[in-house]
Amino acid sequence: MNQKKNNTGKGIVCLIVLLVAIAISGFFAADALEKSKLVTDENGVTMFQEGGIKLGLDLAGGVSITYQTVVENPDPVDLADTQYKLLQRVQNYSSEAEVYLEGTNRINIDIPGVSDANQVLEELGKPGSLYFYDSNQNIILEGTDVASAQGASYKDQTTGALEYVVQLTFTEEGTKKFAEATTANVGKTIAIVYDGVMYSNPVVQEPITGGQCTISGMDSYEEADILASTIRIGSLSLELEELRSNVVGAKLGQEAITTSLTAAAIGIAIVCVFMCFVYRLPGFASCLALMLYTTITIILLAAFEVTLTLPGIAGIILSLGMAVDANVIIFTRIKEEIGVGKTVKSAIKTGFAKALSAIVDGNITTLIAAAVLFLKGSGTVKGFATTLALGIVVSMFTALFVTKFTLNALYELGFTDPKLYGVRKAKKPINFLGKKKLWFAISAVVMVIGVGAMFMNKSSIGGAFNYGLDFKGGTSTNVTFNEDMSLERISAEVVPVVEEITNDAGTQTQKVAGTTEVIIKTRTLSVEERQELDAALVENFGVDESKIVAESISGAISNEMKKDAFLATGIATVFMLIYIWVRFKNISFAASAVLALVHDVIIVLACYAIAKWSMGSTAIACLLTIVGYSINATIVIFDRIREHIQMEQKEYGMLTSDLKDVVNLSITETFTRSLNTSLTTYIMVLILYIMGVSSIREFSLPLMAGILCGTYSSICLTGSMFYMMSKNQKFETKKEEEEEWRP
Repeated sequence: MNQKKNNTGKGIVCLIVLLVAIAISGFFAADALEKSKLVTDENGVTMFQEGGIKLGLDLAGGVSITYQTVVENPDPVDLADTQYKLLQRVQNYSSEAEVYLEGTNRINIDIPGVSDANQVLEELGKPGSLYFYDSNQNIILEGTDVASAQGASYKDQTTGALEYVVQLTFTEEGTKKFAEATTANVGKTIAIVYDGVMYSNPVVQEPITGGQCTISGMDSYEEADILASTIRIGSLSLELEELRSNVVGAKLGQEAITTSLTAAAIGIAIVCVFMCFVYRLPGFASCLALMLYTTITIILLAAFEVTLTLPGIAGIILSLGMAVDANVIIFTRIKEEIGVGKTVKSAIKTGFAKALSAIVDGNITTLIAAAVLFLKGSGTVKGFATTLALGIVVSMFTALFVTKFTLNALYELGFTDPKLYGVRKAKKPINFLGKKKLWFAISAVVMVIGVGAMFMNKSSIGGAFNYGLDFKGGTSTNVTFNEDMSLERISAEVVPVVEEITNDAGTQTQKVAGTTEVIIKTRTLSVEERQELDAALVENFGVDESKIVAESISGAISNEMKKDAFLATGIATVFMLIYIWVRFKNISFAASAVLALVHDVIIVLACYAIAKWSMGSTAIACLLTIVGYSINATIVIFDRIREHIQMEQKEYGMLTSDLKDVVNLSITETFTRSLNTSLTTYIMVLILYIMGVSSIREFSLPLMAGILCGTYSSICLTGSMFYMMSKNQKFETKKEEEEEWRP
């Protein structure tokens, strides 16, 4: 009796601790959300509050700076190179910064998360000319010969004093020039001159031939950092001058933020109801864990100052889906253990133990992808990777520790009836492999239709896909209205007028802070369409036609950024393949998983072509989300196949059952899990689609298609591909492994 009371008391204490943790984290999360709103100080400067989540340009606005080349007609190659290099510079402010070409000699920079244009200009520096001179005032290097420049500090091993330096790395051509110059000028100075002003005049100590050098003698890290910034900005291919700078409003506006938050709350509530209905008491435990997951994620987004954009929200949705998935895997295992006659306490312990490998492998595989995407990607890709990685780490913690903690506490409180946890009896295997020809045929037909749609699109709209502003650019129209237009009025009144002329739903609008100007970005407009738009704005809003300025703009996603995205995805896929190969000790697992990923990406691209969905930066995030989602679902099925094979190897020294039967059984056992996980994630995205603004819907619809495709490929294709690659293998146990398993 005393032991029972002690257990009850322990359970009560544990639940109180959990509820207090949820309440405290909820308070800080609510505070972070409240502080995410922009405020205006007494000087009229709009800024982010300390402790809030930094929202991206699409959600909260930022600073927009336009540079113009000093040369009137620059080389397009040099202009593109300068655009890309500027992107690398401004990503120090935010991974979601955008850099695009405007007209034939202008570069526009949009930086989210900041609101003081003058401060940005001061820190970024004026992109002018940079030269290295020898003591005879001969130019020995130009700014384009410098690959990178970084401020650094180190402790002198002799004196113990802190030294501040600038570390330079040169290009291949710059390395040759610098080697010749330093060899000829040992003991002499080399001056670094930027826009006619000498910023440094270091003495050459010895010939430098390795392509790297260090400039010492700075009094502080700030001094070293300023010199490094000056050298970096001076290494651009073209000399630039500032044309204008503005603080601009959000592309999507407060409405998008509000509806997204509301949709997320409704989606989580529906998911919680679903989990409680299907999984009973464990479902309730998962709801508490998901509440903690949500609040912790919000707190960490604010603490790490992650700039949150629409693609970033995709990463959070995916990690939330994986958090639910981990719980579903665990609860399914618990049901199975109770079904074979184990006690509830034993079933909880064994269920978590058996689910561990699938959860860890699935999450680590996706984390590998996120890490590579962050390191090798840029812009949208990097922002997606950040939120995805953060969410995965939190979801693993809440699923493996918080859910287990809660279930054990509820058990100690006396909730020991197996009916509260559910019972799952063994099911007759479904013959999925018997229909493999049908599955392959369905995929092939969709792919063929997709390829056909791409060719048709090329002839009708000029490209395989309906590329949005981010990819192919368009027209930017700056309009000065006679009154200050609110974001709501712009969305409700101005955008419909514009889209009636463009017949395109991809219109983006931004307000210029402190003015009545509005920037309207559309697909590329013909001369006649520009004139028609000007006339419509004059007629509907009475604006002065002389205050309407239109410019052609390039895509914010440059060719280099596209290459970065493809390269990062390719590298991530290779690393995932290697990880699966090592963990499952069979190349067939890895190869079929990667083939499924390729299949999913191709099918979703086919959907983009068939439905003519707009393809912009959100499309990259959507495809990356699908890759992460699909690989996780596949890992769960493969984990079950591996388990069955190992059980027979342990007992008989080899696989005695027909491999086809093992694969069918494994897919059948995980079938409910696959459907439930897909359904909960689908619900989240569906609510976003129903409640979101047009840009949110543009993102949600392909994501829903991707979730369905990922579920289909995991259930119907991966097992069939694995079987076809492995059906001739004997799966015999090595002698040393046999000896380890024997008592």
